[in-house]
Amino acid sequence: MLQLNLAFCATFRRTISIALMKPLLVLIIAFLLSLSYNASSRPALGLVHSDAGQQEGYVLFAPMSSTITYLIDKQGKQVHSWQSKYSPGKSAYLLPDGSLLRTGNFGNVHFRMPGNGGIIEKYNWDGKLTWSYQLSDSLQCQHHDIYPLPNGNVLAIVCEVKTAAEAIAAGRDPLHVDKNLYSEKIVEIKPEGKSSGKIVWEWKAWDHLIQDFDPSKANYGVVSKHPELMDINFAYSEAGDETDWLHFNSIAYNPELNQIMVSSFNLSEIWVIDHAVPTSVAALHSGGKTGKGGDLLFRWGNPLVYKSGISDDQRLFGQHNAHWIEKGSPDAGKIIVFNNGFGRMEGNYSSVDIIAPVIDAKGNYELESGKSFLPKKAEWSYSNPETAFYSKTISSAQRLPNGNTMICNGNSGQFFEINKDKKIVWEYQNPVCNEGGITQDRSLCQYVFRCGLYPTNYAAFGQKRLITPSTSTGQNAVSPPTQTTTVGSFGNRSVGSQTQK
Repeated sequence: MLQLNLAFCATFRRTISIALMKPLLVLIIAFLLSLSYNASSRPALGLVHSDAGQQEGYVLFAPMSSTITYLIDKQGKQVHSWQSKYSPGKSAYLLPDGSLLRTGNFGNVHFRMPGNGGIIEKYNWDGKLTWSYQLSDSLQCQHHDIYPLPNGNVLAIVCEVKTAAEAIAAGRDPLHVDKNLYSEKIVEIKPEGKSSGKIVWEWKAWDHLIQDFDPSKANYGVVSKHPELMDINFAYSEAGDETDWLHFNSIAYNPELNQIMVSSFNLSEIWVIDHAVPTSVAALHSGGKTGKGGDLLFRWGNPLVYKSGISDDQRLFGQHNAHWIEKGSPDAGKIIVFNNGFGRMEGNYSSVDIIAPVIDAKGNYELESGKSFLPKKAEWSYSNPETAFYSKTISSAQRLPNGNTMICNGNSGQFFEINKDKKIVWEYQNPVCNEGGITQDRSLCQYVFRCGLYPTNYAAFGQKRLITPSTSTGQNAVSPPTQTTTVGSFGNRSVGSQTQK
């Protein structure tokens, strides 16, 4: 009887245990399934996609949350990096001698505008700081972009402060002037020593204004008849920013034409000016080879700014990275621009556009009869409504030697390369965040101002050591010292996976 009772008790305990375990097992299985689902739904980081037909080379980028500039290969592996004290201010360039030219955010508290820089730095291949130049005080600040010239000098965008009195004297409506007004200038800096430089050329937007508000001012005129000048009263109503009314965000140079191109975010326009004239002529409305002094040679994107055309004629919307396509690539000499698309009448979406300015026999940019610069529209464009391709700010595009196009969706930190058929053949997701190293939280791993691809035959790579380091300096490295990075598979996407030590 005792044996029977003992057996019964044992059976009873097993039954109770199984009964109790079933809900627990269900919970465990549900938890594991949720982990699997969340993992598969997380965005891939690092190398995402790689197909045949891509341009061989190395990609340079400076995450806005990091102080490190990275160079990766097309397998998504870090092959080089440069450490700075400053986060990007926003651009970076790899020079033919292997040096890195970058801007740094100096932390100028006097300017309330996105894209502050203030310091320009040059590092050699080994990461040694060889030159730095500060351009940041209460009256002016370098911002957004610079451009390395063939002669070794550097072009820089500089924001300068104008007082309310100066703005009103230039014909600004007093109802739309705060304590001050920001204007823009371009300076050419000749590096000297390790921490100084000489400004050898300068152009100021303030010298090329027109307005139809105050007839008592010398620059009063009919805006539509002077597309070579900037209407100082346009941006306050249309752009919505009464202080930072121009907001340049990129600069480029054409050595064959000796011309400079800038992008104005708030006006949704790109401008071309003459760099062949000396500074004294750059302030005038005549002179130089073109006979136009420092006035605009070309502008495109939004003829409403100079009171020509209608809203349907606007082509650019808060664009970035306008530049001439380089020699050696298809469409060389034409203009490529990342058209962010913020404020499009048909809805917000981004596109990459290529335009071919119409130039007459004398080398002048042609205007149509309504005083809008030609062409009327882009001759090539890429957009992708199926993927909701859109970046409200920052971003870049680059035509490559093989005819492909490298695109940086700056707001999401996504780099992708499309072929001639507009098919994605390579894709990479920025994995760097300010917490250090790789993370699966995309919200921390987004903003990149632009990326640039340098072909394998670029001069900088001649005798340079390009390896994937087993350890890296700095916590924000793509391959930080506390991690080992491998390439694994995640669903049907190739991603960077990591093992914590």
